[in-house]
Amino acid sequence: MTAEYRITESRLGGEPTLVVTAPGDRARAVLALRGATLLSWQVRSEVTGGLKELTDGYRDEKELLAQDGVRAGLLAPFPNRVADARYHYAGHEHDLLPGHHGDRLIYHGFVRESAFELTRADTTPDLARLLLRTTAIRPGAYSGYPFAIDLTVEYTLTADELSVDVRATNVGGTTAPYATGWHPYFTLSRPVDDLTLRIPAGTLIRTDASLIPLPGEDARVSLDDRPDMDFRMPRRLGDAVIDACYADLTPGPGGRIETVLADPATGEELRVRQHSGYLHVFTGDTLARDRRAAIALEPVEAMTDAFNRPDQTAALALAPGASRTFAFGVTYAGSADAS
Repeated sequence: MTAEYRITESRLGGEPTLVVTAPGDRARAVLALRGATLLSWQVRSEVTGGLKELTDGYRDEKELLAQDGVRAGLLAPFPNRVADARYHYAGHEHDLLPGHHGDRLIYHGFVRESAFELTRADTTPDLARLLLRTTAIRPGAYSGYPFAIDLTVEYTLTADELSVDVRATNVGGTTAPYATGWHPYFTLSRPVDDLTLRIPAGTLIRTDASLIPLPGEDARVSLDDRPDMDFRMPRRLGDAVIDACYADLTPGPGGRIETVLADPATGEELRVRQHSGYLHVFTGDTLARDRRAAIALEPVEAMTDAFNRPDQTAALALAPGASRTFAFGVTYAGSADAS
């Protein structure tokens, strides 16, 4: 009888988790039900033959609850920042931090801290598929967001690939502004300085000192004019400090947009894929622990502060009864022959 993938329940301190293991221990992933957060993704290295950790996720319950660095957080109903935590939508002003003065920083939505439940799990000899769901987004649940969204997250794990589909359904009576994304930190060696990066993007999003994109077309600059930030050809990260969004992503065969992180010393690669949207890159220089030990390569549906940009209104709109899916994933490839 052929062995199948296994899904077992566990805990990170007091937080419930799910552990997914491939037959023969070829791959392993750990998910927290809080935020449907990926805590760990390991695959069998073609270089060493053992399991290799490819992400830098939360290590314990304290980190998960603190949310520092938003490690592998699912970003909904908005990725990145909303300027001054305020936005105007459909004739109404909304305040995401009512009563707060001074530092009004808000970012990456609130689903990353919401409770999810496992609603379906399928296993075969070749893969495991888990469907997690939350109904946490409801009017009155989160200040400044009076909309009702059901969210499902489907994780699929194979021997060398992790796929994520995030599906939002507007179950309320009014059109809602909505976008999602993912904030994983990847690593092939520590620090990331000797890794190479390729980003198939033609445009860089320009921001002010608060990392809010400039108004209108001033937000967009061709990477032909920013060679220091241009990774269309693979190049070593070195000491580059990056916290930036890339746009005009060029798809390859089958419409897949692939950002490639590689270790020239081993030939190993991580190929982060998406079919639309933007890519945010963060080299982890301000993390509370293990700075530059990993790099965040973040597929996102919309740019930072999209809720305040007229040019993003149509893309954000999720009508009553409508659903929208944003799909992304990552593939590991290795080469034991690399020198």
